[in-house]
Amino acid sequence: MLHHELHRIREAELLREAAAQRLVREAARSRGGRSAEHEGGGRVRPVRRWRGHRSSRSYRTAA
Repeated sequence: MLHHELHRIREAELLREAAAQRLVREAARSRGGRSAEHEGGGRVRPVRRWRGHRSSRSYRTAA
C-alpha cells in the first residue's frame, strides 16, 4: 500500500473519531449542562492532535 493511501485512511479514521467524540460531548452537554470533560478549564482533547504523537512531517516523503 502506498504511503499517501495510508495517510488518507488515517485522516478518515481521525475524522470519524472526532465526529464520534463530538456526538458524545453534545449528548453529555444536553444531559447535564456542562460535561465533566469541560470542567478544569483546560482545552478539550489536546492529546490526539499529532496522530498518535507523530509529527505531520513523518507522513511526507523523505525527499
